[in-house]
Amino acid sequence: MIGLTAEGTPLLDASEVADFARRCFRPSTADLVGVELEFLVFDSTEAHRHVPLARVERALPALPGGSRVTFEPGGQLELSGPAGVLPDALSRMEADVTAVRDALRPAGLALAGVGLDPLRPARRQLTLPRYEAMAEFLGVPYGPLMMCSTASIQVNLDLGERPSERWERAHALGPVLMAAFANSPLTGGRPSGWMSGRQAVWDHLDRSRTAPVPASGGPGADPAADWAEYLLDARLMLVREDGERCRPVRDGSTFRDWLDSGDGRRPTAADLAYHATTLFPPVRPRGWLEIRYLDAQHPAAWPVCVAVTHALVADDRAAGAAMAAVEPFAGSYQESWGMAARCGLADPGLRRAAETCFRAALEALPRLGADAALAGQVAAFADRHVTTGRSPAADLMVPAPGRCVPAWLSDEGPR
Repeated sequence: MIGLTAEGTPLLDASEVADFARRCFRPSTADLVGVELEFLVFDSTEAHRHVPLARVERALPALPGGSRVTFEPGGQLELSGPAGVLPDALSRMEADVTAVRDALRPAGLALAGVGLDPLRPARRQLTLPRYEAMAEFLGVPYGPLMMCSTASIQVNLDLGERPSERWERAHALGPVLMAAFANSPLTGGRPSGWMSGRQAVWDHLDRSRTAPVPASGGPGADPAADWAEYLLDARLMLVREDGERCRPVRDGSTFRDWLDSGDGRRPTAADLAYHATTLFPPVRPRGWLEIRYLDAQHPAAWPVCVAVTHALVADDRAAGAAMAAVEPFAGSYQESWGMAARCGLADPGLRRAAETCFRAALEALPRLGADAALAGQVAAFADRHVTTGRSPAADLMVPAPGRCVPAWLSDEGPR
């Protein structure tokens, strides 16, 4: 998170939380993109079996694009690419995804770009202190599902010279973008009733840390002030003690309660920074924007998701058209969010808005340095999914006679 001085110094009052929140919204003259991709890893011939982390680690190659490799608690593979301008960020990540897929294939392993494990029950493989405390705090069944069975695309964007504008765009466009890229309709091998089952899981977790940051609204609204209130009012998940040991907090107390209590050890700047890492709103500020509401996509399709999201938030002309298209949802943000998760682009209003948004993104891509190949990918995705009102999730629920592996696991993807 944002760098802090005197991290071990106890915080005096809420004004220091406000200072921290303001640092999360630093303007930037750069316009870089960072991409974090999560993939579920499957045995190519025994998809119902969990794959041990050690088996995946043995097969991983050196990555030419410079991505950092980490694992989520259930063994999901995460690639975090270096930030760059859109074409460079995409090409470096594409090189790394290709290298990983090519290395895993001879080992009998495959990446599945889908937002929720379609087959396997949640099973945790990592037992770090943070994850032990997180599991105890979140509880069953949705805690294990979130930690072990979900996968997403996270798009990280610079805040630009007017951070409040990009913050507003990233939220207002959330339902349409989530509907367009909804890609998690199955659980236990059957349709769950949600186009984005991953989002349904998140909606059942502690809402003080997973709901969108409330907007105070009105002229001159300050998102940093809203973020400070969110930090203060979110429940404490855990407190770090004695180095690596983490103590889950189960009494419902918030960070504000800890700050105001005056009993025992007062929270420090380091405690605040760590608390912020345990909050998971759909858009999180960290000196840049983390857009966190997008389902994982097929390994060949994720660049479309990144390019469209970046274009609609960062390009002013595209953003203007997109914001006008989502204006009908402005007064019912929470309702449209739920509709997007359940119905995806099958909802006529979301489909119409998505058509406008994709046209605006396609017009913006040349201004962002994208080549004709990427524009072609975006146009093909729009033709297949947006124009027809069929989110990627819809394809995953259609049986493919004669196919040896399910659509979500094949190299070619749905067809």
